[in-house]
Amino acid sequence: MEQLKVTLVKSLIGSKKDQIATARSLGLTKIGDSSVQPENEQTKGKVQKIIHLIEVSKA
Repeated sequence: MEQLKVTLVKSLIGSKKDQIATARSLGLTKIGDSSVQPENEQTKGKVQKIIHLIEVSKA
């Protein structure tokens, strides 16, 4: 199964509560945090919700 590496590149300060919750559900709490997630529909949905705050690459 393919995996995605998701890295937080912008601050969550000032973001909407649901966007902060989405970032935390991906294991991202501060700038520079990265996590590896399975490439599935659920993860893609989360990524699209906060795409302006993160950087995504293949793991």
